[in-house]
Amino acid sequence: MQHTPLIAQHRAAGAKLVDFAGWEMPIHYSGVVDEYHTVRSKAGLFDVSHMGRIAVTGSGAESFLQRMTTNDLAALRPMQAQYSMVCNEQGGIKDDIFVYRLAKAGEFLLCVNASNRDKIVSWLTEHSRGVPACQVSDRSAGIAQIALQGSAARAIVASLGLSQLEQLKLRESTTVRVADVECLVARTGYTGEFGYEFYVHGQADSVWDKLLSTGKSFGLKPAGLGARDLLRLEMGYLLYGNDIDERTTPIEAGAEWAVRFEKGEFVGKPALSMQKQAGPSRRFVGFELLEKGVPRHGFKILSVSSPQSPIGEVTSGNLSPLLQKGIGLGYVSPEYAELGTDLFIDIRGKAIPAKVVKRPFYKNSRT
Repeated sequence: MQHTPLIAQHRAAGAKLVDFAGWEMPIHYSGVVDEYHTVRSKAGLFDVSHMGRIAVTGSGAESFLQRMTTNDLAALRPMQAQYSMVCNEQGGIKDDIFVYRLAKAGEFLLCVNASNRDKIVSWLTEHSRGVPACQVSDRSAGIAQIALQGSAARAIVASLGLSQLEQLKLRESTTVRVADVECLVARTGYTGEFGYEFYVHGQADSVWDKLLSTGKSFGLKPAGLGARDLLRLEMGYLLYGNDIDERTTPIEAGAEWAVRFEKGEFVGKPALSMQKQAGPSRRFVGFELLEKGVPRHGFKILSVSSPQSPIGEVTSGNLSPLLQKGIGLGYVSPEYAELGTDLFIDIRGKAIPAKVVKRPFYKNSRT
């Protein structure tokens, strides 16, 4: 089992630890729903150091990443980030990632999913062989990652004297020192709330402790993966391994906005172009239950007119603490993807009425 640099902090705080993609991670401290409400109303602190961090550097790095990712790096200014995807030749999603263009020319940092770290490092390394002036290196062990999420995040960083963070716009980043430790800090996150992600170069425990002690008077609490999953579900954010994988394309997943066909050639473009022209055989939708129930990953989605015949499958689902109803994500045949379409969700043999609704389920104007 692998451990982040903050494992001692989690144990001292009484976290319930679970195996997540080979990492011993906190699922919760005070409770999943309590931590969820804390993030929505105040702020939560997440250890996301299990994520992979890959550096791609050199004068050939930008042209290389343009070929290896779906979004357009040319749109990024220094110290900006963008959501993108790495696809295989068939257009299947190898991972959904964040790409950071750093201050120095030819320096990029990729944040990848924990379960895909080795796969993406190998994929990029293999394809970079023979590419002039381009180096791929796994920096995950040397850089920790901490997410401060919630409306109180503004006041917490102000109390730390980090005035430069207050000026950051969404997906912008800068460098600061917290507890005398160098950090790259970005206005990014996975919760739908205002927040920052700290990429910490050593002594992550000092940064974690400093953020928690400073934020205590603002209601800050540590939060685990359980709350993180509830928060991202209400936003309709994709979770790799549940909602997307290498059998799924960005077009099927409703993430065509992260694919820039006009930028030139990239891995998977021919297959994705053909699918875009022909139309996908399934569509990703959000739905809410019209009766009491909790949808879960793997449950069948049924047609109202023919409830014995599955038309899709739930990929993510839970009870929304805010909405107090079951919500979920999944794939259905295109004719059932229109907003307002009535469905059934098969919950342990009982057909529960549901309706296709617009995502996100939760909208926060404060972000």
